[in-house]
Amino acid sequence: MFYQPGITDHDLPHDPFKACVVPRPIGWISTQNKAGQANLAPYSQFNNLTFDPPYVMFSSNQTVDGTRKDTVVNAEETGKFVWNLATWDLREAVNISAEQVPYGVDEFERANVTKEAATLMNVPMVQESPVKFECEYHSTVRLPGNPPWVQWMW
Repeated sequence: MFYQPGITDHDLPHDPFKACVVPRPIGWISTQNKAGQANLAPYSQFNNLTFDPPYVMFSSNQTVDGTRKDTVVNAEETGKFVWNLATWDLREAVNISAEQVPYGVDEFERANVTKEAATLMNVPMVQESPVKFECEYHSTVRLPGNPPWVQWMW
């Protein structure tokens, strides 16, 4: 099968571009805005970039109306975020936290997950998550198209 993402019709129930890279673990990115309001959002487009120094990245498309997502804005403005591993047992909470809700709604509460204080920074983490990376914001790379906002942090 020859397939050009966004150009060729694939006649499949799901976009093969999104399904070809597996496993694609889901992680929550938790942030806090300058006013101290927590934000929690699931991301499947994240990965480690280097080991020395340790960098991780995540990619975030814009919202339907073309604005940047709260996670990106918060990470850029505060310089901090936490990546939280989302396990199979947490899948329903992940789905709930993926819903578009008005700015300022606490996704931790909506998803019924527990906030845990981070060790190094003032950003809440998901207590139920078995793996968490406390990260400092490094930079954003804006790509053409429906631009994902790629955050490079360590």
